[in-house]
Amino acid sequence: MYVSFIRKKRRVTPPILIAGSFLITIFIGTLLLKLPFATTIPITWTNALFTATSATTVTGLSVFDIGSTLTLFGEIVLLTLIQIGGVGLMAFAVAILMILGRKVGMKNRIFLQESFSQQSLGGTVRFLRSILIFVFVTEGLAFIILSFFWVPEFGLKQGLYYSLFHVISAFNNAGFSLFPDNLMGFAGDFPVTLILSSLFIIGGLGFTVVMEVIAKQSPKQWSLHTKIMLAGTLTVNLIATFLLFVLEYHNMKTIGSMSIGDKVLTSYFQAVTPRTAGFNMVAMGDMENSSLLLTLLLMFIGGGSASTASGIKLTTFIVIVVATLAYFRGMTEPHLFKRTIKSEIIFRSLAIAAVSSMLVFTAFFLLTITETLPFLPLLLETMSAFGTVGLSVGITGNLSPIGEWILCAVMFLGRIGPLTLFFLLIRPKKESFKYSYDRVHTG
Repeated sequence: MYVSFIRKKRRVTPPILIAGSFLITIFIGTLLLKLPFATTIPITWTNALFTATSATTVTGLSVFDIGSTLTLFGEIVLLTLIQIGGVGLMAFAVAILMILGRKVGMKNRIFLQESFSQQSLGGTVRFLRSILIFVFVTEGLAFIILSFFWVPEFGLKQGLYYSLFHVISAFNNAGFSLFPDNLMGFAGDFPVTLILSSLFIIGGLGFTVVMEVIAKQSPKQWSLHTKIMLAGTLTVNLIATFLLFVLEYHNMKTIGSMSIGDKVLTSYFQAVTPRTAGFNMVAMGDMENSSLLLTLLLMFIGGGSASTASGIKLTTFIVIVVATLAYFRGMTEPHLFKRTIKSEIIFRSLAIAAVSSMLVFTAFFLLTITETLPFLPLLLETMSAFGTVGLSVGITGNLSPIGEWILCAVMFLGRIGPLTLFFLLIRPKKESFKYSYDRVHTG
């Protein structure tokens, strides 16, 4: 009996592995960023922890200017944390085993299945291999293309380095930039806008979606998840672009003084970046309050499952909307693309939204106690941390140490996901009985 208890205690589940891998990466990153030669000026342990957490969770929030505070070594540490955080430490660990010719055990296969939302264990190692090839090929091609534009502008060495840094940051939806004003200097720049936005949109779709589109060229063969992600991404991006274009059209502090073409281009970039990319081409603090509220919603929605993005996930949001519309239409089972959505998925989506809302509210409530900053900027900062977005109106550097710790926790929980947190805290159990029904008045 004692041996059985010990075995149960030592059992490591995929959620624990996921959370543990992120914590280990954050801890190592904090130590490396605190080294004297990692920064041009001394930083506190809290600042090092915040930056390491922000990079590992591919958030992009920063309490100091990255380009002027970090040395080349510090920036390389940051890039490494971003790349590992985007794909996952355990995924890289399994990849190393594959390179060394070692056998990938059942535990690692189960972890990969959990990390990349695979339906079965079969082909998980092959799927990981395809993902890593896709990641590095995509980043490599984008690096070459962006270099053609930035090398003539910044010189060979600096142009290549800027291109590499921003490509990795964009694909992994990190939003870190080496420029003091992020990407505001490139507002209306078509090549930069197209290249970087394409990277974080692809990264935010989810590896499952990308691999399925590559493997199955015919849309008829795509799964419901892939169809929802592609159609949903296109729809949300178009609606958000139109709304931001209208809301900011006359705002002289953002896009008001631009040409029509540049207004559309910049509105598009600002519409797609809140779903966890974190770059900005206009000053967030100068945007209309209505635009900031729309940005809050987009950050809460986030990207796709098994992607470099966070938030409640686009599919979760769409399932809730479809289920709500089905209820108002008197339908017992909601359907989309001629496929029925199981009640289990609806309950799961509602649970994710509820847990996420409670997490954001709790963190925001605590920050209103510890900080003396304005209401809306503080809410934006909290939502940005949860969605691992990195957009800010410039108050991150004014947070107290306690405020930084709170946002560190939010970034971590936002990256591992509310369901992973749920499985870490609660052990689900199956009931062999049912209670009688009774009425509950709602609404």
